[in-house]
Amino acid sequence: MTSSFPRLVGDVGGTNARFGWQSQPDGPITDIHILPCADHATIEVAIRAYLQLAGKPVPAACAFGIANPVTGDQVRMTNHHWAFSIQQLQRDLGLGQLKVINDFTALALSLPDIPQAHLVQISGGQAQANAPMALLGAGTGLGVSGLVPAGSPGQWLPLAGEGGHITLAAQTLQEYQLIELIRQRYGHVSAERVLSGQGLVDLYLALRQLHGLPAQEVTGAAEISNWALKDQDPVAREALNLFAGWLGSVAGDLVLTLGARGGLYLGGGIVPRWLGWFEHSAFKARFTAKGRFAAYLHDVPVWVINAPDSPALWGAARALAL
Repeated sequence: MTSSFPRLVGDVGGTNARFGWQSQPDGPITDIHILPCADHATIEVAIRAYLQLAGKPVPAACAFGIANPVTGDQVRMTNHHWAFSIQQLQRDLGLGQLKVINDFTALALSLPDIPQAHLVQISGGQAQANAPMALLGAGTGLGVSGLVPAGSPGQWLPLAGEGGHITLAAQTLQEYQLIELIRQRYGHVSAERVLSGQGLVDLYLALRQLHGLPAQEVTGAAEISNWALKDQDPVAREALNLFAGWLGSVAGDLVLTLGARGGLYLGGGIVPRWLGWFEHSAFKARFTAKGRFAAYLHDVPVWVINAPDSPALWGAARALAL
């Protein structure tokens, strides 16, 4: 179904909501603004705030990706307190059409059209044509998705799953010990429990505990990253290396599961900030450390998405036509 215009598109994460405006078919997405989720009581309030900020009327249609499962009319965010009914939100805003999908499903829809200038290849060779693509991204949570061919070349189906909540596996004694320390706090240790902003904080604190060091006040993942990348704290540096290695293991599992010979894309807000260091981290070695399938993974291209604006906005726009 083709949406009417103009339309509002969004990418709603656990920390920020990004909104943009598309006035006409095949037109650019303009008037992009980032609104902190914590500053707005509900998503409706955030959308109205965007319309006022951008000086726009109520659109004919709206689509946005959001950081949680979308399995019916009722939506509740995993890493934020927003919860709403899709049908009620459509009525309250007076929208002719509203489509809500998982945020990484939206990002997956944008993968074939991300400009090469917005991709940094860190390993692998050439992508296989018309082959599945894998998507993984650490930020407030851990997003997982992919694209699979839908028959005709150039046609794709996005995957909507919650792969960030798989059980995290250890490969070394130290990793087993760290998982046990984190398990004592949370119970189930999912991949997201470590491979996310809060996960990096928990990993750093668990490492200090494992090394017999006193607890350290930490404001967040950005502070740990800063200490590590500036060589100001060896434990922070160790935490980043462990994070990168675990991310490589999870990424390799995802590519094998999907048969993603079309490549692996790394999104989210964390890894792009580590470019310059990440390419030489433990990620690549752990990505291919799959025994008899090491050669299979060695050839799969891996890109970091490093775009000035969220490509998921384009994915949300394309979702209106599905």
